[in-house]
Amino acid sequence: MFSGIVETAAKVAGIKKNGGNIDITLECPFADELKIDQSVAHNGVCLTVVDLPGNGTYTVTAIKETLERSNLGLLKPGDLVNLERSMMINGRLDGHIVQGHVDQTAVCTDIKDADGSRYYTFKYDVDPEMAKKGYVTVEKGSVTVNGVSLTVCNSQRDSFQVAIIPYTFENTNFKTIVPGSVVNIEFDIIGKYLSRLMEFSK
Repeated sequence: MFSGIVETAAKVAGIKKNGGNIDITLECPFADELKIDQSVAHNGVCLTVVDLPGNGTYTVTAIKETLERSNLGLLKPGDLVNLERSMMINGRLDGHIVQGHVDQTAVCTDIKDADGSRYYTFKYDVDPEMAKKGYVTVEKGSVTVNGVSLTVCNSQRDSFQVAIIPYTFENTNFKTIVPGSVVNIEFDIIGKYLSRLMEFSK
């Protein structure tokens, strides 16, 4: 489990195809603290450490389904990836409950300056059946964008906005997002459970 509080934006050092999967090697300041089999969220996608080549790098494998559901298949050497290690059970939940199971991608359609902060608008494809199961945003609810826990504003049927403060902009890959950029989104798990329970109560 994660909290959506990004620890660092790491640089992709290399990408290697492995059948339908890809192995991603990243340069990371806490690489030497990682262990094989440890879980790390990459742009919100929970992946397992499979190799520790050294020199401040580690490697994870993304399978075909992950590549189809997320933006990891678009990564290139030099790209920045938001990282978060799994939450410690005795730690504070500073963001919200994030599973690391990306639901789908969204596209940035607009960025507006807000006197220091920035408002990002994201648009996503809506599946009516999935929307009934809680795969939607709600005003002032939580959403994870590229692994960052954020509060929704201006929630629409197929789009939403988030406000990014200067600290988040400088310390995540939000600084690389432009209109047209593809991001990963994970909808709030609590909303999914409530929607499911309402289905069973009918």
